[in-house]
Amino acid sequence: MALSPTIERGVQALSRVAIIEARAQVNNGEVVLYHLAEGVAEDADRAALDRLKGEGLDLDFDFSRKDGHSYVTLNAGARPKTHRVSPLHIYLFLATVLTTLAAGAFMQGYDVFRQPWTIILGWPFSLTLMAILGTHESGHYVYARRHHVDVSLPYFIPVPPPLTIIGTFGAFIKIRGRIPNRLALLEIGAAGPIAGFLVAVPALFLGLHLSTVVPVEGAGFILGDSLLLKFASALMFPALGPTEDILLHPVAFAGWIGMLITMLNLLPLAQLDGGHIAYALLGDRQAWLGRAVFLALIPMGIFLSPNWLFWGLLILILMRTVKHPPIHDVNRPLTPHELRIGIACLVIFILCFIPVPFTTS
Repeated sequence: MALSPTIERGVQALSRVAIIEARAQVNNGEVVLYHLAEGVAEDADRAALDRLKGEGLDLDFDFSRKDGHSYVTLNAGARPKTHRVSPLHIYLFLATVLTTLAAGAFMQGYDVFRQPWTIILGWPFSLTLMAILGTHESGHYVYARRHHVDVSLPYFIPVPPPLTIIGTFGAFIKIRGRIPNRLALLEIGAAGPIAGFLVAVPALFLGLHLSTVVPVEGAGFILGDSLLLKFASALMFPALGPTEDILLHPVAFAGWIGMLITMLNLLPLAQLDGGHIAYALLGDRQAWLGRAVFLALIPMGIFLSPNWLFWGLLILILMRTVKHPPIHDVNRPLTPHELRIGIACLVIFILCFIPVPFTTS
């Protein structure tokens, strides 16, 4: 049986960094036994094949080790079908634009029910929040496609105010295909929070620039501080007095919401983004971390904010477990590239963590 040119290119790329010891055809693919050449990086084999995929080659591969030997299974992958934008995607997107516009107008003091034309004045909040949500989901989508995983386009979830003050419950994509390996799981899971964070941070700083300082007077709705918000506030308002507070511009509020969404998504539970990342990095140990974090939500909900109890209950209802489903090759040693992704996500989580998201005074 003649192997495809795609698989041959994979073997040739591997042979530049490794010594090929044996090859065997399996179904429509090939298993290659090899060991790395002297002087190359420990992840040079994976990097060589990842480079081919980055160039657009339809190559699937799974690494494994047995009895001290390195193996890779190569298959000529089929790219997922091109997904056209369905009417449902368009309707949900447009509806979410309208509900976030309404939310933005309400937070600026306009009543869109009595004066419907004022809805357009909510555009600063709507544009910023939709950009953060869209970029987050696009990060997942792009890396899923890069790893040849069948995935849907983003679905936005509109919720009209006053049912929620932000006009949406966020957005999601549906992963319909099998995630082939640890690297794919890690990159797909991490791409969303990292991409969304990179949009939320400049939005926060721009919004703070547009915000105003007001005296603290009476009761009010107070947003919790993250380390990033504390740093940004101190940088933008160094002379802020003890009897003053910052009235956030809608753009800054959207940036704050983006950080909250990023933080919640990075919790290492089930199939949240953080669950994908934790399982890719820790393998079966993710289940123990997930249980510990989920149990920690109870005292956090009692002593810090009841929001944690609500979010924990919501996760339990939607996912029914804190454990991530199994993925191939998660128990092999981590590569430096994978470690860097994990460290970046941990730093983002720490910067965005808000112990008490909402309070009233």
